Amino acid sequence: MLQPDPADPRLSTSVTGIDQNGEQVETRVVTEKPLTLYLNAQEVVTMMTIGDHPDLLAVGYLKNQHMLAADDVITAIDYDDDLEVVVVRTQRETDFEEKLKKKVRTSGCAQGTVFGDVMEGFETVSLPAEARLKTSWLYTLTKAINTTPSLYLEAGAIHGCVLCKEDRPLVYMEDVGRHNAVDKIAGWMVLNNIPAEDKIFYTTGRLTSEMVIKTVMMGIPILVSRSGFTAWGVDLARQAGLTLIGRARGKRFVALAGQNRIEFDMEADHAEDEPERARRKGSSED
Repeated sequence: MLQPDPADPRLSTSVTGIDQNGEQVETRVVTEKPLTLYLNAQEVVTMMTIGDHPDLLAVGYLKNQHMLAADDVITAIDYDDDLEVVVVRTQRETDFEEKLKKKVRTSGCAQGTVFGDVMEGFETVSLPAEARLKTSWLYTLTKAINTTPSLYLEAGAIHGCVLCKEDRPLVYMEDVGRHNAVDKIAGWMVLNNIPAEDKIFYTTGRLTSEMVIKTVMMGIPILVSRSGFTAWGVDLARQAGLTLIGRARGKRFVALAGQNRIEFDMEADHAEDEPERARRKGSSED
């Protein structure tokens, strides 16, 4: 599994302060720095990110914003750490000046945006009806993900997203904004030609409209979170035929859309509950 590296010194730093008793403490905090994305010669956006996998973040962002077509050929991805710039180059000439004016602010933290015309594509997506989620897979996945070493457990103040197949996590990405973590996974799928129809998407964050839209546009039929729902997120999931599962912690979960894909092959009483540390992790991310 491609997963976070909590020991990477570029992703967190040690800061000294005082605690509730006035005593000196030292704690880890995640880094946050700007990354300016260019598509060919055009500046697209400046994102706040922890700084890992800039190539995946750039490609995934462009894909999820419909600025990369399915038949686009990426000729190069250039990243300059000193300038904090990443440039995605394509064979096709691109010009998105008008599109860039049509941004809609969303509830995703750290500059989460979708473009105004994204719903046009959303309404045409057909998710595979034959996809399945066994409850035994779900229980295994939540345990594996919650016990994986992560930046959250090291420093907090971060969101995680995981791409899974059946009961196996494949890619685990973290960032200060959950939309960045989603885009990194989307970029990994694009650059590695990974099919979406048999995958499960897991997020630590809320099941908002943005999360539902991005999951549907990626073609993934099942979205799972340990956190709660928004009403619009549920409405959009039902409209798209997305299986939407929230509050997935240990042996508990709630499904509010696409319940027909769930196979109850394991009773909840036979599943392990999550450890106390994982419960504390989840309660702070709602």
